[in-house]
Amino acid sequence: MKAFLFPGQGSQFVGMGKDLFESKKKAKSLFNIANEILGFKITDIMFNGSTEDLKQTNITQPSIFLHSVILFKTSKINHVSAVAGHSLGEFSALTAIGCLSFEDGLKLVIKRARAMQKACESSKSTMAAVLGVYDELVEKICKNYEDVVPANYNSPGQLVISGSNSSINKISSELSNKGAKVILLPVGGGFHSPYMDPAKKELGEAINNTKFSKPLCSIYQNYDANSELSVEKIKEKLILQLTSPVKWTQTIEKMISDGILEFYECGPGRVLQGLVKKISREVDTSSI
Repeated sequence: MKAFLFPGQGSQFVGMGKDLFESKKKAKSLFNIANEILGFKITDIMFNGSTEDLKQTNITQPSIFLHSVILFKTSKINHVSAVAGHSLGEFSALTAIGCLSFEDGLKLVIKRARAMQKACESSKSTMAAVLGVYDELVEKICKNYEDVVPANYNSPGQLVISGSNSSINKISSELSNKGAKVILLPVGGGFHSPYMDPAKKELGEAINNTKFSKPLCSIYQNYDANSELSVEKIKEKLILQLTSPVKWTQTIEKMISDGILEFYECGPGRVLQGLVKKISREVDTSSI
């Protein structure tokens, strides 16, 4: 059994997708369709823009989505047992397996990006990666702060937290004193936290007004790390994802326990490959 994984924000790089555009007719056609839908040439930014250009949420998210989905659609892939996507990557995964059309997937991603950007501008929030300590310790300390929550369970010993700027600074010092390495992330706001509630409402309306089809295979979703085939439940969890933690560690653990032992990352970068290796070391596969 093999699964395809789709990356989220942070995997972008200048020149992403250019090789696909130049070498495959179908890829070029899909990129041109995307330019028309967006109303501007995102390909110019992806292929030749600056690193700063690509960091803008409303550019980053559709760029990663396009690279991931077009790579999948133009590759010779014979069988997929399951898929999963990290945050934004869930939209790429759902489009790859036919739950969303290419056009609708892109429209939802740009709606999501703009809604999240708007939510960021209305609050002074941020994120920090906490490394080298048990997740349970981070969770315990987060409970002492009203406005700090776990946001991304990336791998054992790597948990990202979201919260107000002031509280993130305070908890960072406290965690450092406990032996953790804390890295403030260059993001626009506190993603996957209550700070994204306005964006969740806006995105939820768009999702509920978009046609979703039965997926070709199951998707393991960030919200609860479980596999899903029900269209209604997929939509529900996709909405809840914005204000809930990304349970990536739990997702990969569940996939492995379900007998999936081959993972292929589809999109820019190799971030997910590294996380899967770290997570798999902690899982006993002897009985699979």
